[in-house]
Amino acid sequence: MRIKLNQLAELVSGRLVGNGEIDIDSAAPIETARKGQITFLANSKYEKFLAATAASAVVLPTDKGYHRLPVIEHENPYFAFALILDALYPTPISKAVIDSTAIISSSAIIGNDCAIGALSLIGENSTIGDNCIIFPQVYIGNHVTLGKGCKLFPQTVILDHTAIGDNATIHSGTVIGSDGFGYARHKQGIKKVKQIGWVEIGSEVEIGANCTIDRGALGPTQIGKGCKIDNLVQIAHNVELGENCIIVSQVGISGSTKLGSGVILAGQVGLVGHIEIGDGVAVGAQSGVRKNIPSGKTYFGYPAREIMLAKRIEACLSRLPELFKRVRSLEENK
Repeated sequence: MRIKLNQLAELVSGRLVGNGEIDIDSAAPIETARKGQITFLANSKYEKFLAATAASAVVLPTDKGYHRLPVIEHENPYFAFALILDALYPTPISKAVIDSTAIISSSAIIGNDCAIGALSLIGENSTIGDNCIIFPQVYIGNHVTLGKGCKLFPQTVILDHTAIGDNATIHSGTVIGSDGFGYARHKQGIKKVKQIGWVEIGSEVEIGANCTIDRGALGPTQIGKGCKIDNLVQIAHNVELGENCIIVSQVGISGSTKLGSGVILAGQVGLVGHIEIGDGVAVGAQSGVRKNIPSGKTYFGYPAREIMLAKRIEACLSRLPELFKRVRSLEENK
């Protein structure tokens, strides 16, 4: 697809600097872009490539003062570039076909214009909204509700009583609604505590590949509207995520923990159970969170502390060998 640069600038409400009549046919990284492609700069460490990039146009932050190539200036170049990608690479429209090998319960309700792939199964009393795309080998259990415009990639598993809102996307290998980890120890061993809850997922949620979201022990596990969850994330029973949270790969959230809206958990963060994380909290990669965090704070480390305190502690730790030598020298010279 070819689109004029001035059309792209208008699409993203950006400021065009330079020739807007050039054709853009695709997008590429700033290091490898060629003529006819558009690229972007949102991270200053890639600024060194601006002088040599062969792209036909660049999306840049406002007031960058760069004029070698035509530019779309935008206050949020990464977001603008995302809109441009949508325009250059429109999602193919799937044909509303139900494969003959799909197994659909007679009590299930299938909305209009749905595509259901080969060997998928939809259980009893489940409802699939309009315009859903269910790829091959998807399992949808009993009493499941799927909103409009959802997309489930191959080998996704949605277990009984799960409710999913509109326009949700769930990638391959993810299991939603499996049993939470609940056991009671006693003199003879370990007794499983039956998990009788369910999972509720809001609209506009995207869940990556090979994630697990457990059903509640009693009541729901809840994922708020607009949350984005990376691959390989574990969310335990009765966890609550507020709206628009970002959960990065290999995060583990223990049971009954509550996250406010706009929380960011970087890669490999671990949260113990039964704590509360306030709105807008950010937690740095590989941190271990053992207690509540107030709204608006940034935490880092193990155990997780406010980031400036954590950085001071890290700075002191790096000086320990030198300090140890000084103490030993003082003791020897007494």
